[in-house]
This record gives sequence, structure tokens and C-alpha cells, in this order.
Amino acid sequence: MIKTWLLASRPKTFPASIAPVLVGIGLAHRIKGDVPWVYAAATLLSALFIQIATNLINDALDFKRGVDTHDRLGPMRVTQAGLLKAETVLVGAYVCLFVAALFGIPLILRGGWPIVAIGVASLISAYAYTGGPWPLAYHGLGELFVMLFFGMIAAGGTYYVLTLQYAIEAFLCGIAVGSLAVVILAINNLRDIAGDRANNKRTIAVRLGEAGARVEIAIFTAIPFAAVAVVAWLLADGWLCAVFLAVPLAIALLLRVYRSSGRELNRCLAMAGGLETIFSLLFLASSFA
Repeated sequence: MIKTWLLASRPKTFPASIAPVLVGIGLAHRIKGDVPWVYAAATLLSALFIQIATNLINDALDFKRGVDTHDRLGPMRVTQAGLLKAETVLVGAYVCLFVAALFGIPLILRGGWPIVAIGVASLISAYAYTGGPWPLAYHGLGELFVMLFFGMIAAGGTYYVLTLQYAIEAFLCGIAVGSLAVVILAINNLRDIAGDRANNKRTIAVRLGEAGARVEIAIFTAIPFAAVAVVAWLLADGWLCAVFLAVPLAIALLLRVYRSSGRELNRCLAMAGGLETIFSLLFLASSFA
């Protein structure tokens, strides 16, 4: 049973929630010189449980809407495979949202109403991504959701709760790490373009077509490096350019994306997750240099 729930949580997607927190921590340390690590840990855990809840809701509701079938090209979903009932998976999601809210309490006590606003919006959006009367993912708003909640809000919120201030550098770092999360989503949508089109799931990939989706992936792969270059210039800190050590992986990813289709894109997803992880770790490490 533990293995089934671990599969349902989709650990390979965790970089999308962990990376922006690491980048926010790194930026806070670089600008302020130190961070309150208790709040950093609480932020990381809250973000992680919101990510898991989003994955569980997506698993259950995509199955209910008929999007996930036995012809699915992506990794196995527990509801589609019959390992867990959709209702059970949704209960697990609600438990994760509750745990995320618990970890958010000390953050609210420290950061006040801005953290309340971020927390409430994050909890609601975790469900609204694939649930509710107008699911965001089904109307081409998945990228916007990811950029906001796994980029600008996650990185910027982390920076704010650790410093009780905001800065243009936090916004740019949010754009950077959010773009890497968009790359993961865009590859996923490119892989599923045929099935999504058949089920009237109007993702950006469906709207642009395969060629346009690949251009989208290339653009959002380049944005993070440009954004951090601007941050390094604003802070007069060349160490932050250590993230450019990840450029070869980014190039390798794009070459594979342009050569792959269908299930072959699952390897690209793993590479995209690895790129986001390495990028965020390089940023964090450089902030301590």
C-alpha cells in the first residue's frame, strides 16, 4: 500500500515544488547573509505537500473525466490502473492539503496576511487545476498556473517569509524556476497531445500543435538562464552565474525533445526534472560562495 501511495504521489515531479523554495532560500541568504532555517524547512514541507495533493487530485479527476485510459502514454496512474479508487485518492489529497496548511501556520505567524493569501490561493488552485466547473488545465491555463504557483509565488513567497521583504530579484528568480516547471508541463502535454485533443483538453500544446509546443519548450528552457543573468548583474554577483553549468543539460534536453515523440518523451520529462533540480542546487550553492 505504501508503494502504491508513493507511486500516486509522483516523486519525479517533486522538483517543481522543491526547486523554487531552494532558489528562494538561496536568494534570501545571498541578500541578507542568513536565513531562519526553521521557516525554510516549513516552507519546503508545505510546498511539497501541496505538490503531492495536486498530483493526487490530477490522478483521480483525469480518470473520472475519461482522459486517463489504458492507452495512456505517460507513467502509470494509480486510479487508471485500478490500484486505488478515485474517491480514496481524493481523500489522500485532502489529507495532504491539511498537512500543508499545518506547516503553513508558523509561516503565517511570521509573515502575516500575505502568507495567508498565498496559502489560500495555493490550496484552492491545487484543486482548480483539474477540478471544479472550469479546470485550468483543460483550458490552456496550465502554464500560467505552474508559472505562478511553482515559480513566482513559490520562490517569491519563500524569499518574503525568510526576509519579510520583497525584491525585484525574487520576481526574476520566480520567473526562472517557474519557466523550468513550465518545461516539465509542456513536455508532458506534448506527449499527450493526441489524447488530450480527443478528450477536448485544450492545452497549449493542443492549441499550438507539435511544432509550436517544441518551440514553447525551447523558449522556456532559455528564459531561466537569462533571468538569473539579470539577477547576477543587479546584485553584482558573478557567482550566481554558476547556473550556466547546467546549459549542456538544457541543450541535451532540447535535442532529445526535438527527436522524440510519444512514450519516448517520458525520458525527456526525467531530464527536465533533473535540469530543474540541478539548476536550483547550483543557484543555492552559489549563494553561499
